[in-house]
Amino acid sequence: MEAHEIIKKPLLTEKSYAGIGNKVYSFVVDKRANKVEIKNAVETLFAVQVEKVNTCMVKGHKKVQNTKAGRTEGRTSDYKKAIVTLKESSKTIAFFDSLS
Repeated sequence: MEAHEIIKKPLLTEKSYAGIGNKVYSFVVDKRANKVEIKNAVETLFAVQVEKVNTCMVKGHKKVQNTKAGRTEGRTSDYKKAIVTLKESSKTIAFFDSLS
């Protein structure tokens, strides 16, 4: 897989904003990617040095909507989350600098 296929998008939550100052970034990644592939993809896309990668599978949650036509139920998609920690000597990722 190519690097841009592995990293789908940045994950922007309150908890991920807190880690930006410590060079900890969160991404939504391809479900089939492993930690080594994720590390290599982040290093090539953003030209940084990765210290470690933590991953977890996030289960989609149930959503219910009441309308005039009745009740509609559904689920959000499952996804894989990667939490990437950069080395102290590494530069920061420019995209996240504008957010903090």
